[in-house]
Amino acid sequence: MSEPPPDIEVVDGIPVLAEPRVLERPRSRGPLAPMVVQTATAAGVSMLAGATAVAIVRRTRSSRAARKRSRAIGPVLATRSFLIDVHLLGERK
Repeated sequence: MSEPPPDIEVVDGIPVLAEPRVLERPRSRGPLAPMVVQTATAAGVSMLAGATAVAIVRRTRSSRAARKRSRAIGPVLATRSFLIDVHLLGERK
């Protein structure tokens, strides 16, 4: 093996813990504990996603209605609705 150039420092070492200690296992809260936590998390995230989707849809619809209202030519004083029935008649015989 070739020698490294003299301006490069070579360090040969391994990391060591400051104080040796015994690692303990976490206490088990029962066989179903991880599954309960997963289920609660999934339910919470789903509810949050649904509420966000509803808020976005409401905001989008309300901003569309506001844009339509702002396009009016002038102030609307009154509105009337009429039911129109149109018949297409053929030739009399």
